[in-house]
Amino acid sequence: MVIGIVVELPFLTRPVCLPVAARLWRPKAGPSKVELAASMVRLLANAVLFDLAPPPTGRRGRPRLKGARLGTAADLAATATFTTARVKRYGRTDQVRIAEVRCLWYGSFHTQTVRVILIRDDGTDTGYDLALVTTDPDTPATALVTRYAWRWSIEVTFAEARALLVVGQARSRTVPFGLYCYSITVIWYALHGHHPNDAADRREQAPWYTTKTDPAFADMLAKLRRVIIATRFLPAAAGQPTDAEIRTVQEAWAQAGLTHAA
Repeated sequence: MVIGIVVELPFLTRPVCLPVAARLWRPKAGPSKVELAASMVRLLANAVLFDLAPPPTGRRGRPRLKGARLGTAADLAATATFTTARVKRYGRTDQVRIAEVRCLWYGSFHTQTVRVILIRDDGTDTGYDLALVTTDPDTPATALVTRYAWRWSIEVTFAEARALLVVGQARSRTVPFGLYCYSITVIWYALHGHHPNDAADRREQAPWYTTKTDPAFADMLAKLRRVIIATRFLPAAAGQPTDAEIRTVQEAWAQAGLTHAA
């Protein structure tokens, strides 16, 4: 189980997930995996929805647990009222149309009220492109769509940590330590390492990246490594560095945007 904070940085067009805590998932020691995921998930296309239970009639017998059958998400979309909204997702701001229905997904959540959020992308006139269901009663629908898109940043963090920091491999540090290194690298770069020309310099070094506009985690990690190497050679050191070592340090400082004495 990993807890991460999704942040938006001024030099990136996409949000980044920074892991801050990790532990083994222990069955029966807390909410189940299904319960953790149930806060907001995609609604199954064949999920049958029902209206909220009617108020008690005062008559004898068991009160009804659910209302009339509403059908599937496609049935809701056929009669729902969509409103135009702008949502921020996947590094851009899109204009979409959103409809919201409070109902019961009786087969999965029994009598707990859920909100079904139907999204139509620009150019879609019928049906829906994405259906979300959430147990959150208050968060605006546009914020929920953005929050759902943020989940992709979590997968990107895991993929980059495995590929670049070798997280999860037996020869490396433990998984929590590797994830913390990921967060520390991004935080260092945001506070001390970023330079506006980083992406342009990377395009110059690798001209096949014609559409690259943001520094990747690989760029942040490479820059941090260069700075760490550069700090091994300090002006106050007793030994005199060679000309090649001086040029290496100066190049690393220049890449990191640091100032140094001539």
